Amino acid sequence: MKKARIVGTGSYRPERVLTNFELEKMVDTNNEWITARTGIKERRIAADHEMTSDLAVNAARKALEMADTKPEEIDLVIVGTITGDYPWPSTACLVQDKLGAVNAAAWDVSAACSGFVYALASATQYLESGHSKKALVIGAEVLSRIIDWEDRNTCILFGDGAGAVVLEAQDGEQGILSSHLHSDGSYWELLYQPGFGSRNPASVSGIEQRLPFLHMAGNEVFKVAVRSLYDVAIEALDANQMTAKDVDLLFPHQANRRILDAVKKRLKLNDDQMYVNVDMCGNTSGASIPLALDEANRNGQLHEGDILLFDAFGGGFTWGAALVRW
Repeated sequence: MKKARIVGTGSYRPERVLTNFELEKMVDTNNEWITARTGIKERRIAADHEMTSDLAVNAARKALEMADTKPEEIDLVIVGTITGDYPWPSTACLVQDKLGAVNAAAWDVSAACSGFVYALASATQYLESGHSKKALVIGAEVLSRIIDWEDRNTCILFGDGAGAVVLEAQDGEQGILSSHLHSDGSYWELLYQPGFGSRNPASVSGIEQRLPFLHMAGNEVFKVAVRSLYDVAIEALDANQMTAKDVDLLFPHQANRRILDAVKKRLKLNDDQMYVNVDMCGNTSGASIPLALDEANRNGQLHEGDILLFDAFGGGFTWGAALVRW
């Protein structure tokens, strides 16, 4: 059976940098507190003219170039995002059009910070079953548009960005070894965007109540996130008769440094086994894993045969992992 192999990576971070020192002037916080609690020092913010599809297209073009693949060769485009250009149509359709991927089916995956892993698992099934030959999987977010910049507990955490991979069905041992997805909707109120959907449709009063902005119960999310990230990582390793010692590089969702360190400790990994860029990017939700992957790839940190572990947790709650032989 053919495997879905990553043959190209790409990423895009907006030019504007928002530092902790700038946030000190916006809300009651300070650089020392943010750094100690989150590990974040700066994050990128999309320009006014940049939409989620624009970030996604920039990342996708770099991935296509690395894969030496033309847009018309792609037959599947999946975008993991919770900050699409519009409620509908899907951002994936906008990306498909902007790229000229005229032969591709396209849709979005809404799994919050797990969006890329969910999208990757979906594309893998199409490639392994023979229904697709080449897929473009993207995680892209403009979270700055749904952040309450008066809420010091959330505005310090998030940033904008995009990451993309080109997947190709190939024979051999390299590729996605397995994917493992989970959800528990009973936790939905701990991390969500109250408006505007069918429950809370658009209204002036809804704006006054700040319903379009992200709401998060941070302490409760932390506890479930650490447990879930650890459990699904072990599940992926067990499914492939491996242990944490076999992992060359873990790419966890870059939520905050405390979560990353807690997961690393539970898995008994050393510092060299986990890729971290949350300090420079913040939490970019579904974009965080593919963005980090592309950075590591272009920095020469990935080698043929390496075992990579993608590990994500997000609103819903959703969580998932994918084990990859590079």
